[in-house]
Amino acid sequence: MERNLPHSRSVKRTVVVPGFDPQTQPIVPLSDILLPLNNATLELDFIQKAFTSPVDWQVEPVFTESFQADTLDLIGIVQAAVFVPLVQRPDGLHLLFTRRASHLYDHAGQICFPGGRIESTDQDAVAAALRETQEEIGVTSDYIQLIGTQPGFLTSTRFTMKPVIGYVRPGFTIRPDLTEVAEVFEVPLSFLMDPANHFLHRAHLPDGGHRFYFSMPWKNYFIWGATAALIRNFYHFLSAAQSKL
Repeated sequence: MERNLPHSRSVKRTVVVPGFDPQTQPIVPLSDILLPLNNATLELDFIQKAFTSPVDWQVEPVFTESFQADTLDLIGIVQAAVFVPLVQRPDGLHLLFTRRASHLYDHAGQICFPGGRIESTDQDAVAAALRETQEEIGVTSDYIQLIGTQPGFLTSTRFTMKPVIGYVRPGFTIRPDLTEVAEVFEVPLSFLMDPANHFLHRAHLPDGGHRFYFSMPWKNYFIWGATAALIRNFYHFLSAAQSKL
């Protein structure tokens, strides 16, 4: 998510790791029984309509406070934006992800959406997400149709992630920056919008505390943490739109 920025030679940075293995932490039962979304809800036309119509919805209750990042006056955090790319395939819409290079200082090797910190030269979060998408995977704004934004999320590593939802038009080419991106892959939206594939974990931290996070394992990819939280929130939004529109 964050770009690998230059740093002083006098300060040696170390790779930030979560302090636990996210794939082995116990799963916590969820009290709510949520249903997968209808096929029609997962079509581009419906998603675009949902973002242009008033939808009364609530963020993921496990992370209500974390999803208040847009309204809180936070100190010592890094403001960032991510692009949530919808891609049309013969079997339906997919979401495009990156796997971060293993040598990066922050979130090394993790599954992310294209994105990074909002720079002073960026007009806003949308501009930052589009710039980072071009820099990380080579997709220019000419191929992107913006749909809308979702509530920002405060991560455990003190980033605020502002999700920018968009559709990537056919004809785009992936050219990943291999200094940051190890791999680019897609996951069917129907899989991600089925709560049966969402797992809530409770991690035991080295200091004796604990942390909750969602995961959505798909094939050999373990999608978890802030990225999974944004996907879970997207589900709640579309679910509310499905019942209202």
